[in-house]
Order: sequence, then structure tokens, then C-alpha cells
Amino acid sequence: MGEMRVVGIRVEPPQNQPVLLLREVSGARYLPIWIGQSEAASIALQQRGVEPPRPLTHDLVVNLCEAFGRTLQQVRIVGMQEGTFYAEMVFDGDVIVEARPSDAIAVAMRCDAQIIAVDEVLDGAGMIMPDEEPGDSDAPEGASDDEVEAFREFLDQVSPEDFLGPES
Repeated sequence: MGEMRVVGIRVEPPQNQPVLLLREVSGARYLPIWIGQSEAASIALQQRGVEPPRPLTHDLVVNLCEAFGRTLQQVRIVGMQEGTFYAEMVFDGDVIVEARPSDAIAVAMRCDAQIIAVDEVLDGAGMIMPDEEPGDSDAPEGASDDEVEAFREFLDQVSPEDFLGPES
């Protein structure tokens, strides 16, 4: 399993489909996940430190967890089938709840919970950006200009269909 960090979100034309980019903390692989507009907005607001005047859905989830005395410890991206990613939210007391990765990550960002991708997902969908050497893990905590530019170049050449599994 590899710990991941959120690099950022980019909206890809012509469909205006948001892409969430994660990067291994101790590695060079990136994991692009196509997500919905509202989840992208929620993640982007949190990443920028913008606090809405009223709680968004992901803020509500955090508030509910706190009200019920639960702590989100970890989000795990546990699978991918036909280009769709699957995740679990792991709470204290070994309580596990299935979730979409975009929702789980939006909540994890608000709780400072660890984001993990299992090896099978990273091996199947993880990518090394052009002009980046494997094992180069010296990226700063936030996304560097070079990292963002590499992400843009990568997105110009990839589509969601690139992540479909082999035809059965």
C-alpha cells in the first residue's frame, strides 16, 4: 500500500470532466481519478482553505462523525474495475464504510486522515509523469509548477478509457 497526497484538480475539456490527481508520498507514481463536478469543487475549496458560510455535504459528514464520536483514520483506494475506482473509509474501532474515492478523499482532507492506495490499484493505474525519474520523491508538500505542468501535459495525452481493464 502506498500513502498518497492530493496534488490538485484540473477540469478537462471538451467534456469539462474534473480529474483529481494523487501522488505517492514515498514514490513517483501519480493516480488520476476522474470525478464529479461537486466533489471537485468541494476538494478544491478545501485545498485552498476556503470555508463556505454553511457546511457542504463533506463538512456535514465530518460533523456527523464528530457528533457520533467517530474518527476517520484512513481512506483506502481498494480497487478499480472498468475505469471506476472503489474506496473504503476506515474509522476508529475498525468500522469500514464503502465510498466513492472522491467523497472519501474530500472528507479525509477535512479530517487530516491518511489516504492510501493499495498496490494493485497503483500497479494497474498509477503512472509516472513524463520527464520524471522513478524513485524521485523530492516533491514539495504542495504541487510545484513543474509538477502541475507535467500533470497538464499528461492529461493532454490520456483519457478515462486508458484505465479500462482488459476486455473479458
